[in-house]
Amino acid sequence: MNSFCFQCEQTFQGTGCTEIGMCGKDKDSSLLQDLIGYGCKGVAQYAHRARQLGVVDAETDQFVLEAIFATVTNVNFDPERLGGIADALAETRDKIKGLYEQAARAAGQEPEVLGGPATWTPEEDLDDMIKQGEAIGLLKRRDAENEDIFSLRELVYYGVKGLAAYAYHAQVFDVTDDEVYGFVYEALNALTEEKSAEELTGLALKTGEVNLTVMALLDKANTEAYGHPEPTSVRMTPVKGKAILVSGHDLKDLKALLEQTEGKGINIYTHGEMLPAHGYPELKKHAHLVGNFGGAWQNQIEEFKTFPGAILMTTNCIQRPDLNYKNRIFTAGPVAWPEVAHCDDHDFSAVIEAALAAPGFEEDAPEETSMTGFARNAVMSVAGQVIDGVKAGAIKHFFLIGGCDGDKLGRNYYTELAQKVPEDCVILTLACGKYRFNKLDFGDIGGIPRLLDIGQCNDAYSAIQIAAALAEAFETDVNGLPLSMVLSWYEQKAVVILLSLLHLGIKNIRLGPSLPAFVSPNVLNLLVENFQLTPITTPDADLEAMLG
Repeated sequence: MNSFCFQCEQTFQGTGCTEIGMCGKDKDSSLLQDLIGYGCKGVAQYAHRARQLGVVDAETDQFVLEAIFATVTNVNFDPERLGGIADALAETRDKIKGLYEQAARAAGQEPEVLGGPATWTPEEDLDDMIKQGEAIGLLKRRDAENEDIFSLRELVYYGVKGLAAYAYHAQVFDVTDDEVYGFVYEALNALTEEKSAEELTGLALKTGEVNLTVMALLDKANTEAYGHPEPTSVRMTPVKGKAILVSGHDLKDLKALLEQTEGKGINIYTHGEMLPAHGYPELKKHAHLVGNFGGAWQNQIEEFKTFPGAILMTTNCIQRPDLNYKNRIFTAGPVAWPEVAHCDDHDFSAVIEAALAAPGFEEDAPEETSMTGFARNAVMSVAGQVIDGVKAGAIKHFFLIGGCDGDKLGRNYYTELAQKVPEDCVILTLACGKYRFNKLDFGDIGGIPRLLDIGQCNDAYSAIQIAAALAEAFETDVNGLPLSMVLSWYEQKAVVILLSLLHLGIKNIRLGPSLPAFVSPNVLNLLVENFQLTPITTPDADLEAMLG
């Protein structure tokens, strides 16, 4: 078995998956994803140079984001669909190569000869593409390079993956920035060249900087389409009737489904990272968006077994479907699983048909609720109360406890930490890490809830804007605030968020439940020395340190 992957937090024994991914990714999918990553770098070599000659191809820009997103953890597990992406990449590479060479000759230049050890042609046999993936896979790259250079290259690459995922979410709303595409090519092209550790470190931080632009684009896309989130009480228990469960992150898919199910007697529930959708005015106005079912993505197998309706997975976070529900789960957008029906072009008629054929919930369950919708506008609307509370001593400290959840042992740390936070402190949370404690009653401080759910991991921009606004109000920087960040990470979107925070100069971040396996000891020392990045320890010890 030559496949190898260590890009997520739950990688086998913290060192790397070699037989089958902890996420369920098999050998063929892993090697095809390596080939796709290699292909994106090949496209970037030509696209980067073409752009320097004034040649931009929008179709290539959009496709490269989609291709990179397909390699993010828990997105695409289907070798056939991955092979199709690799085919299209070969065509895209040939196209942009021709555009670059034509532009170079028109400018009186001799085109550079570019490329690497693996080449493939459009419509090549899938088995041959898998062999090509093996030839340029992670193991080959790791064995050929200095440990620290390899580590920094992977840090940049995983950061670009996360950035591409967020940019894709904005792109589906036609909200884009040409400079973002340009940077993606710049970064991927740089990974094909000889670079020093200093240059790669700078590129990693620049990835975080550009991701701030991407996060602002995504915030703009979501809020212009659906309004600014509002504090909203969400039912967390079922109601009687036919049902569809929507998981993942894609708000546009959810909106399309809500419109297509209007008046059909089907209740729509969110799951996992879709819970914050209830805070958006244009989404929650649909009366049949009745609540949330279940918790974080890693619990889906047991939760989906008990859901008596159809299930729609959007963008990512899918696990191997159980036979109990495999005939009533559907995928959309970048997410895919072999032999699971895929919905194209926001057409969810098959999902609706499956929901109508399923029994639905036979009765109402006792009502339980949770609050969401505390994005930047909602929090800043009461900023005066918050600032007064801090000045009066009623609010002593803020804790940002959030990020990607998972099922590795040790994640109960985040529950225990939240429970131990003193009652004169406010907890900010976002992403599916909130499910570790969002059903607990934390009360309020002077009418301000002590637990504020900012939204999805896609809403990290809101958290950064809130921190920046508070820093401005207190005439300091974020590091001068009574604010501690305790983050849980799982995949590459969390990696790029961390790079954004490091670019902003934010220090003393606690990260867990374990540190990235792709970070070498020397690179880790660099992050500790420059940013005081530190692993979590115990709730009691960390609280004592954070509260000083």
